[in-house]
Amino acid sequence: MEIEKKFGVYLCKGCGIAEAINFESLHKVIKKSGKIQHIKEADILCSPEGRALILEDLKPEGEGINCIVVAACSPRVKYEEFDFPNVLVERCNIREQVAWTQEPNNEHTQALAEDYLRMACARIKKAEMPEPYQSECDKTILVIGGGTAGLSAALQAANNGYQVVLVEKEAQLGGFAARMYRQTPSSYPYTTLQEPVVFKMIQEVQNHPKIKVMTAATLEKLDGQPGLFDADITVGGDMETLRVGSVVLAAGWKPYDATKLVNLGYGLSKDVITNIEMEEMAKAGKIVRPSDGKAPESVAFIQCAGSRDPDHLPYCSDFCCTASLKQALYVRESNPNAIAYILYKDIRTPGQTELFYKQVQSDPGVMLTKAEIAEVALGEGGKLRIHATDTLLGANVIFEADLVVLATGMVPATADEAVLNLGYRQGPNLPDLELFSGFADSNFICFPYETRRTGIFAAGCVHQPMNMALATEDGVGAACKAIQAAEHVAAGMAVSPRAWDITFPDPFMQRCTSCKRCTEECPFGAIEEDEKGTPFFKINRCRRCATCMGACPERIVSFKDFSVDQIGSMLKSLDVPEIEDEDDPLAPLRVIGLVCENDAYPALDAAGLHKLRLNPMIRFISLRCLGSFNMVWVSDAFSRGVDGIILLGCKHGDDYQCHFAKGSELCEYRMSKLSETLDKLGLESDRVIQYQIGHSDFDLLPKLIDDFVARVREIGPNPFKEL
Repeated sequence: MEIEKKFGVYLCKGCGIAEAINFESLHKVIKKSGKIQHIKEADILCSPEGRALILEDLKPEGEGINCIVVAACSPRVKYEEFDFPNVLVERCNIREQVAWTQEPNNEHTQALAEDYLRMACARIKKAEMPEPYQSECDKTILVIGGGTAGLSAALQAANNGYQVVLVEKEAQLGGFAARMYRQTPSSYPYTTLQEPVVFKMIQEVQNHPKIKVMTAATLEKLDGQPGLFDADITVGGDMETLRVGSVVLAAGWKPYDATKLVNLGYGLSKDVITNIEMEEMAKAGKIVRPSDGKAPESVAFIQCAGSRDPDHLPYCSDFCCTASLKQALYVRESNPNAIAYILYKDIRTPGQTELFYKQVQSDPGVMLTKAEIAEVALGEGGKLRIHATDTLLGANVIFEADLVVLATGMVPATADEAVLNLGYRQGPNLPDLELFSGFADSNFICFPYETRRTGIFAAGCVHQPMNMALATEDGVGAACKAIQAAEHVAAGMAVSPRAWDITFPDPFMQRCTSCKRCTEECPFGAIEEDEKGTPFFKINRCRRCATCMGACPERIVSFKDFSVDQIGSMLKSLDVPEIEDEDDPLAPLRVIGLVCENDAYPALDAAGLHKLRLNPMIRFISLRCLGSFNMVWVSDAFSRGVDGIILLGCKHGDDYQCHFAKGSELCEYRMSKLSETLDKLGLESDRVIQYQIGHSDFDLLPKLIDDFVARVREIGPNPFKEL
């Protein structure tokens, strides 16, 4: 929406800002920037009096200001105090990044504050009033999988008033939980096995008026975007297409293939079974040796059978320890004279489950020992001989058992099959973790339910290995995120992490060359291509990371309040001092820091809160994500005379912090091609560097920045600078 812009700048004098900066000089800088004549100060701008000062100027009958720069604290705080409807607001951080991290009333401190004001004024002049992207939106929640997590998700959504479609590929609901004989205790005192709660959940789901249950059903294809997903579902040979708003993927798991565990004896004897087979045997009513039907007098449970093993499953499968503890009690209940051996690498029973572990430990017929299993072989008289090393006894041991139970690990159902069958250019499956195939890729710490396909949320054992209690909680969490996604799409807003954002990419397609960089680099599959190979956006999939903006060599992708031109204008607005003597060790340099808003910027704020001293030669510019970094900014900065550029972004890898999944990693890839750009400019490649910074790494920033500034000083001033 085009508006006649009327600008105002509001300066806060509180929190030590006025004691560190000369405000008279700031007024001159703001007026010199052009178009901005309305400038006011307040002792505490976030106070009711300070806010009232701004509100008075916003009135049409008053000054009619509709574009304001708030020069005060970090944009990460006081959001509500400086939120004004239908007003463009640019936050200029002169508290954390100037007053709290610099020497007060120093010429470099003053120059730093003035540059931040210049950049804020340049940015708001290029910004436009955002409007939400409005489209049709169905708020039905599709839940795939009728196990514990899926049932929990369906009930959570339905109990909150949303229509739910539950698709289960088997003829019955319940998944592996419905095949259990008993469940580990879920209530105090956590010592007594209980009936599986899954059957109560099944009944509630089947009787719920807002849940449509489709069993023996297959999701043939899922196409579209959040709010407008089309799900093609086959039931009994008939196809039905349903419109849904968001999806909970709770497809469950399957046991690791025990035939691969040759050294543990599976296939060697019928009396070597898996924990799943043991559960089914107990549920059938009798624990016996499969070879002869006799009740075993001794049963050995081998933990981590295939789990925590680089040759099989590199991860812990979570449920195995409690399953074996539970099954050891089955053995004791079935035959009070029987002995159960549990041979473990580690016993992992977190939380209240520790009480259950202690209860089993106290049973005189259950023996637990730490051990690595070298081999399971045939013994005499039909027995099985277990060779164990590294035991708690400090010696290798050999003992015999009538029955061996392998605690085989958990493999997500999505590991080798396309459950979703997505109609996406990037393929039918969710991107999964590089090291752990099948588990949905997401920001594991900050946004655990999100996958890299917007509006599709992982729950249960396609999310991570987990037991029934955790799967129940996980289903609730994923359902809440699915509800949030549907509601945000209906309001024209982004989903996590920029859950407030109503901007969206608005490309100038007349200049598009169909180079495919945006479609290939988008971490969330938000950009498709038509039959001619021309990209087009499915906006409801977009997370607003602006990776497409950084990828585009033609610079045609923009957001109303974030664009290549905006950042370029900020760089060009800097006051870059001339160098009178290149050998002067105190000669002022200008270094730009382009920082991720999700980890690096919070780290800078934390440095301010701790009053750490930051190098005054650097000016920071916040980016939505380092994935939005466009190479033209390097040319913009160096042509202005900037001496160096440092990029601070999230850590990446399978345990990454990157809120946009691949942004920091993509930036690093672009940086690998930077030397060509710098060669054209006749500049050294190490004038630009990228670091991975977590939000808790604030204490590392002073030295990291000082070292880079020292390196730039060693290289020498930018030759484009006027000498």
